[in-house]
Amino acid sequence: MPFDHNDHYHRTLLRRVPPGCARALDVGCGTGRFARRLAARGIEVDAVDPSAEVIEAARGAGGGPRFLHADITELELPEGHYDFVSCLASIHHVPFATVSRLRGALAPGGVLAILGCYRERSAADLAWSLAAVPVNAVARAAVAVRERGREAVPPAPVRRPEMTLAEIRREAAGLLPGARIRRLLFWRYLLVHREPARPPRRAQLYL
Repeated sequence: MPFDHNDHYHRTLLRRVPPGCARALDVGCGTGRFARRLAARGIEVDAVDPSAEVIEAARGAGGGPRFLHADITELELPEGHYDFVSCLASIHHVPFATVSRLRGALAPGGVLAILGCYRERSAADLAWSLAAVPVNAVARAAVAVRERGREAVPPAPVRRPEMTLAEIRREAAGLLPGARIRRLLFWRYLLVHREPARPPRRAQLYL
C-alpha cells in the first residue's frame, strides 16, 4: 500500500517533542524515516527494530540516527536517559506492559509518544473506520501517482492488534498515570505521557 498511515502522522508526533530535546529513542523504527526526521533537528537518536532486513536498509539510507537491530523487550535501556521516546505502530508487537520500560528510560520532563493500533470492537470503532475508508482511498491514489517509479522499501512486519482502545486506556491508566489518549482517523490512536520534571533544588543559606 503506497499511502503509509504512520508517515501521515509524523508531524503530529514531532509536535510532541519537548523543547531542548537532546536524546531520543525510536522504537520499531523500520527503515528509519521518522528517526531521520528527529535527527534532522539535531537530536541524538537511537533507533531500534527487531527486523534485520529493515535495519540494514535504514543503515544504508544513513541520515544520522544510530540504528540498532534489537528486541526492545530484551534491550537494556539506560534509565532516565531520553528526552523523547517514540513508537510508531510497534507497541502492539510486544506486551503493552513494555511501556513501563520505556517510561523508565525517560529523563525528567521527557515525553513518550505512541502512535498505536487497536482492535476494532465497538460501534464507535466501526463509525471511525467507515469514515476513514473514502479518505484513505483518495490518499492512496494521490501517493501512488507521486511515488511512481521510486524504489520499493522492505515491508514492515504486520501483526493484528489484540487490545481494544478501551483496554489500552485501562492499561495505560495504571502504567502511565496522567497519559492522554485520543483516537485518530486512520485506525490509529495517539498516547502521550510526560514524565514529571524534577523540582528545582532549594538554595541553602549558610550563616
